[in-house]
Amino acid sequence: MRITSRRRAIVFFLSLGVCLAAVAVAVGFGWIILNWRAGLKVFLGVIFFGAITAGLILNTIFLVREIRRNEQHDSFINAVTHELKTPIASIRLYLETLARREVDENQRRDFYRLMLLDSDRLLGTVEQVLKAGRAGHKRAGREFTQVDFGSLVKECIDLASTRHHLQPGALYLDGFLSQGNASVTGDPEELRTAVSNLLDNAVKYSGNQVDVAVQLETPDARHVVLRVRDHGVGIPRHELKRIFRRFYRVPNRSVSQVKGTGLGLFIVRSIARKHGGKVSAESEGEGLGTTVTLELPRSAS
Repeated sequence: MRITSRRRAIVFFLSLGVCLAAVAVAVGFGWIILNWRAGLKVFLGVIFFGAITAGLILNTIFLVREIRRNEQHDSFINAVTHELKTPIASIRLYLETLARREVDENQRRDFYRLMLLDSDRLLGTVEQVLKAGRAGHKRAGREFTQVDFGSLVKECIDLASTRHHLQPGALYLDGFLSQGNASVTGDPEELRTAVSNLLDNAVKYSGNQVDVAVQLETPDARHVVLRVRDHGVGIPRHELKRIFRRFYRVPNRSVSQVKGTGLGLFIVRSIARKHGGKVSAESEGEGLGTTVTLELPRSAS
């Protein structure tokens, strides 16, 4: 309901801006036609009405962007609230059960295991928000070290397979180092965060059948390229550049069922830029899977 009202507001402000700009242009040209002999007045009139028209257009663009930004913020708050509230409610329920009832040892251990999983989920959400806050700030004087990116990617694959309880072969390394090693200069923890976010996204948006291929290669002496390809829900082509924005989530029914905050790919892009690299996405459309490519500068051997 709120989204519909905001879309109506966007249409209203856009239409109002266009109409006001059209009126300004019409009045301006009319005044020019009537006073075409007064050279200085015509010149000043053109500048004046041009400024009015430009101001109206810029004001309309600003209003539309603010409405969309507020809509994304609300979606983010709703997502984070859900991601925080659900594990807290689950942990509280298990604790109340343990406090009020006698349970056997096996069930008690099962409760402890589930509470630990909920705690990990809660901690993961908090860390994601904190990392997103840090991602937009470049820290001066930071010292990077040489990182074996190939080993780091393998560690992330093993960790993601364990975290998501994947079957063997669901997440696999397909092609590794076509030319030499894959050393990069950077922050190991940030690079690990970027790779883990790419893998987690691919798994989450794969649906019930997870089939994620990871390719790591060094196409030349200057670059290391990581590609993560899934066969999941896919992304409409006009949304491919927007998915790296803060809080942005693709507005379709398949994606809305997936839990998330809209920060993962934003963090990946921020880390890539901080390390002198870039990230991009490719998809043939909804239901046809997605390939996300992370390119980083290769450190000198």
